[in-house]
This record gives sequence, C-alpha cells and structure tokens, in this order.
Amino acid sequence: MTSATTALPAALRDPALLLARLVVGAVFMAHGWQKIGQNGIAATTEGFVGMGIPFAEIAAPVVAYVELIGGALLILGLLTAVAGLALAIDMAVAAFVVHLGGGLFVADGGWELVGVLGAAALLLAAVGPGRIALARGARSRGRSGAKSSRPGAHAA
Repeated sequence: MTSATTALPAALRDPALLLARLVVGAVFMAHGWQKIGQNGIAATTEGFVGMGIPFAEIAAPVVAYVELIGGALLILGLLTAVAGLALAIDMAVAAFVVHLGGGLFVADGGWELVGVLGAAALLLAAVGPGRIALARGARSRGRSGAKSSRPGAHAA
C-alpha cells in the first residue's frame, strides 16, 4: 500500500500514466516520423553527419525507427519497459553527443528537450504502463487461457 505522500491512488495513477504515455509517445512518434517521412532518412543521415554523430549511416535509421516504433509502443502500453529504455538511451546519446555544449535551453541547442523526454521515457520504463494499457489486456487473456487449461476448469 502506498501512502498519500508517495504516490497517487490507483484511480488517479492509471489515468495519469495513460496521459503521460500518450503525450510522450506522440512526441517521440512525431520526431521519428519527421526523420523518416518528412525529411527522409538520407537527409536525416546528412544532418547526423553534420552534428558529428558517429556511424551516422547506421544511427539515423536506428534512431528514427526507435522513436517512431518506441513512441507507438508507449502509446499502446506494450513493451513499455523495453521501449522506454530504448528511448531513454536514444535521448541520453543525443544529449551527450549533440546538446550538452549548447547549455540547457533548447532555443540555444541545449539539452532540455532531450533531457525531459529521456527522463519521461525512463520513468515510464521504471513504473510500467499502468492498468489502462494493451499490455494489461494481453496479460488478462493469457491468464484466462491458463485457467481454462487447469484440470476441472470449463472451456468457454
């Protein structure tokens, strides 16, 4: 049981986690789509080269798809720990390789946006998607299937 000073009650926690997943996931998806569909991987790769990102030819498509697919997984509440950790690593690399020299503020090329996005993704990886998530439905279906296979249980 959690105390009122350490966490929201479940009735508020689950909608809060859903909102966080929707917002953070949408931002990641938008950035991934920008790299793939709007700018294109070739232009994204050129941009990565210009920013000094090592192995830009590999990094650009990997980052683009991690952001697009990882953002979608956060929204759906599927593989939240894996997606959140991958996105947090993506943002940590962006912060250290590109943004630290720009200070804090994003307007100056700083790390604030990648820092907040990375921290949010890491937090979602740590706490999970909450009960309003497709992962919960998948677990429930798995449990109901397991119950029906027990001796004496009736199949639906």
